[in-house]
Amino acid sequence: MLTGDRVYRIHWMPGTDILRGVCHCGAERVAEEPVELWEWLLAHPQGHRSPAPPAPELPTRTAVPA
Repeated sequence: MLTGDRVYRIHWMPGTDILRGVCHCGAERVAEEPVELWEWLLAHPQGHRSPAPPAPELPTRTAVPA
């Protein structure tokens, strides 16, 4: 499968009239019209952002018995 900075994908969701657009940055959008998805994909980076990475978990402190 192709990868890179300019790889865009539009997938048909079987059994529906829905298409799913996937940008190289990982952003996704669903629509019924392919033109809408292509306009969204080619407008990068306007209109969508990369998914935010999850916030790191901070270690919890436990109370030490006195």
